[in-house]
Amino acid sequence: MRLGIILNTNDPETSWNALRLGNEAIAGGHETTMFLLGSGVEMETIKNKTFDIAGTLKRFLNSGGNLLTCGTCLQQRHQEAGVCPISTMSQLVKMIADSDKVVTFG
Repeated sequence: MRLGIILNTNDPETSWNALRLGNEAIAGGHETTMFLLGSGVEMETIKNKTFDIAGTLKRFLNSGGNLLTCGTCLQQRHQEAGVCPISTMSQLVKMIADSDKVVTFG
């Protein structure tokens, strides 16, 4: 199965759970792509003692997860791309069309 995950929040627990789902899907042999949208593009800057976003994100990427981020959303926040490439709404549409299932967090 190809799983698409859309993260549209910078809430630490929600971001962590989206990454955990992605990691579990990858471990189960599923191709997984996460698209960061809206305040979700801030995921790399989330610092939280309870939820290890950085470690869980690193595991996602090292396990073969695909990570995309909305370039317009980054611009609105005066941020630059980090570990993931800048993407567009067209690429989000493609991710959705190519996915067997899509889940949204946020």
